[in-house]
Amino acid sequence: MIELAPEVLKAVVAEAGLAPSVHNIQPARWRHRRGVIELYGDRTRTVPVADPSGRDWRLSLGASLEGLSRALQRRGLAIAIEYLPCDSAPAPDGPLQRAAIATLQPSSEPAPDVAPEHSRVSWRGAFKPSDPAMHDALDRLAAWRSDLVLVRDEAFIAHAARLGDTASLHFLRDEAHRRELLAWMRLSTSDPRFARDGLNAHAMGLGTVEALGAGLVLGPLFPALDRLGLAPRLLAESARTRSASAIALFHRPVGEDAILSGRAFYHAWLDMETCGIGAVPMSVLADWPVARNALHRLHGLAPDRAIVNVFRIGRPQGTPSRDRARLPVDELIV
Repeated sequence: MIELAPEVLKAVVAEAGLAPSVHNIQPARWRHRRGVIELYGDRTRTVPVADPSGRDWRLSLGASLEGLSRALQRRGLAIAIEYLPCDSAPAPDGPLQRAAIATLQPSSEPAPDVAPEHSRVSWRGAFKPSDPAMHDALDRLAAWRSDLVLVRDEAFIAHAARLGDTASLHFLRDEAHRRELLAWMRLSTSDPRFARDGLNAHAMGLGTVEALGAGLVLGPLFPALDRLGLAPRLLAESARTRSASAIALFHRPVGEDAILSGRAFYHAWLDMETCGIGAVPMSVLADWPVARNALHRLHGLAPDRAIVNVFRIGRPQGTPSRDRARLPVDELIV
């Protein structure tokens, strides 16, 4: 039986905490005892309007589990994982739902040479024009990932840009969706949650004035701006999307447990980072059935494959901020 020292447990949980989660809600919690690490999901950290089925919540747990696995591998350890169904009973001591049981064991695999977890961020800005080095990086990524379709055609990228803006407006025109999104946005550095969780202004690449404007446009001014036809223009991201070198369709088997999909999602994003490719999810294209089905048809994906997410990718035009909002590690261990 392998036991982790408290300081090692904190280190691997902190690295697992670098994983992405929907709206950066960070629902993963960990418990270690008798050579086993249990993964729990915190049911107080959900986005029921944007994620009514809980799929993105479970994807987020899977990304954290992948982060834990990689952190342990760097320490010569592996995990044998038992995945629990999404309707498994909550823990008796609060709103925690056990999602997976990971038994520690020695690893026979070599430790990774790099740790892209520490540099991976969502790049929400524009991208540099493609060059031969970028094309080589995309070729390498395509060879690594059978669950990514990389579309480099400029006409399709422009189409995806328009479709992304349409999908965003579809959701933002729902008042409950906007309210929930704003609840997870941290638009002022005076917000005590600014460095803890959610989508803060630094991570979204917003200056002070832009952050103030975002709060107004998505908040009290949205209905009037939408009636005047100004909201689509103010919220459009199509220019940044059109600057991408490619649109990446991340697809997985139909019916796959979202925890498994979440592990693969994080791994794919880390592979992008390893290739020197910046990325940001365009989740609305996967969340809106109209857009998701159109992309599925357009690229001839097999009926047994489902689009889980969509990225715009390229070489960042600027220096990505490494400022992350993360909960303290002591709050992640239960």
